[in-house]
Amino acid sequence: MSIPLSQEKVNEILARWEKNPMLKPRIAKVTVNISVGAATERLSGAIRVLEELTGQKPVPRKAKRTIKDFGIRKGENIAAKVTLRKQKAIEFLQKVFETIGYRVKASSFDEHGNLGIGIKEHIMFPGVKYDPELGIYGMDIVITIERPGYRVLRRRRCRKKHIPRRHRVSKEEAMVFLHKEFGVEIV
Repeated sequence: MSIPLSQEKVNEILARWEKNPMLKPRIAKVTVNISVGAATERLSGAIRVLEELTGQKPVPRKAKRTIKDFGIRKGENIAAKVTLRKQKAIEFLQKVFETIGYRVKASSFDEHGNLGIGIKEHIMFPGVKYDPELGIYGMDIVITIERPGYRVLRRRRCRKKHIPRRHRVSKEEAMVFLHKEFGVEIV
């Protein structure tokens, strides 16, 4: 097993999931972001690349504040993002993990079990060829992992403000989940 945890800890986590299926994590969403820094032709290229890779229409993102040194004005479109859920998210993750060689650093996980990955060039994806008209784009991919029952934070009626700590996904549980579901090696 290639997880920086003891085998006892991994077995304990798997036993808890087996005993109570509501504790087993799942992928809530995958967010893919390409930032280009200005509303130029490069932004339309980034939108085309995201649509090609994910099969979903990207949303342009606006600058939150003005930064004169970079030539960015507040309200100007500077990035594009796509949020994938359910089966589309899992299919896209298969491509992502194949691209990075099924290896992820343990420091890429946060304390809530989410994972952030950066890809330097979109042409690293399998089946994607270089197009001189588009250029090359890097992207940030954030995988949000949660347990069933997190809906109570977002639902419209009878919404709760807090989820107890025991029901949140820990860093270790996220590592075990990704290793078990996708065969990812944690380094």
